This record gives sequence, C-alpha cells and structure tokens, in this order.
Amino acid sequence: MGSSSSKAARTLPKEKPSWAGSRTPLKHDSTQETRRSMPSRPLAFENKTDMVEADSKDPQFMSKLSQLGPVRVDHHMRSVRPADSVQQMYRSRLQSEAEALPSQSTRNRLVASSLSELLESRKTVKTQAELRVSAEQYHIDVTKLAELARFINTPSIDESTIVRSTNQDGEETLTMMARWVDPKLET
Repeated sequence: MGSSSSKAARTLPKEKPSWAGSRTPLKHDSTQETRRSMPSRPLAFENKTDMVEADSKDPQFMSKLSQLGPVRVDHHMRSVRPADSVQQMYRSRLQSEAEALPSQSTRNRLVASSLSELLESRKTVKTQAELRVSAEQYHIDVTKLAELARFINTPSIDESTIVRSTNQDGEETLTMMARWVDPKLET
C-alpha cells in the first residue's frame, strides 16, 4: 500500500541474458520447409468453382434432412413458465416481507434485524413489566418471546475471557468467548 514513490524501483537488465533464446534454435530454412509441405491448390477463390461446390456438398446431411421432413409447428403451444415451486418461493418471500413491514405488522412475526434488537434489549430489562413493554413494541407475545429465548439469543462477550495477542508482524488480535445472557428479572 502507499504511493508508488515509496516503493523500490524495479531495475531491468541492460543486456540480453546468455540463456535467452536457448530453447528455440533459429533455422533459416524452416520457412522453405513449411512452404513445401503446404498443398499446391489455393486456399481461396474469387468465384465458385466446381471444386468449391463439390466441397460444400454433404450427402449424409441432405439425406438426414429429407428423413426429418418439413417442420411441424404447434400453434397451440403455451409459453414457458418457471417451475411452480420457484414461483411459490417468490410469493412466500413477498408475503413474508409484506408482513414484516411496520405498517402491516403481524403479531409474533419479526425480521431478523428486529429479532436481534429485541433479544438485545431483553438482556437489559429489570422487571417483568419492562419485558412486557419491550415485547409490545415489537408486537410479540411475552410467552412467545420466552419460548423463543430458550433456544435463540444474540452473542454476548464474556469480559473475563478476552485475550490480547500480538503476532510476529506486530498485528494485535483479540480472542474472546461468547456467553449466554438471560435477563435478571425482579419478582
């Protein structure tokens, strides 16, 4: 990183190295040999000649085409549609996004970011009433929140497990353990 003026300049050799070109010996007669091996007939013509016509004919191709016969067009074809399962997936995603909108929020349904915010705020509540108010802000039942919080939580850092280490390059890394935090509710 940094500007190019801070980098060492690349120096190229002043003369050709001794090993340059050592793998491919130079032969002056090689062009004459390739001309001799080429066919004597020309590769292109200005007009169609009999030789060009004969070269363009493919009897096997013509016989296969005649076996197939004329093209049959089905005028009652339907347009190609994606598989129903793919369309159903798109419909369910649109429905989920529509339900997650705040103006049309459905009870007990949250997008991931809102769920993360709710679980994070749940860690700091002190009373059952505060928990109820927090759950109502996100339109979720307290019983559903409790049921969900048994299995899902946001990561919290255990402050006593933080380890700072420095590698050989002088870069510092932090290593820590996560812990499960439940609110300490007053009864």
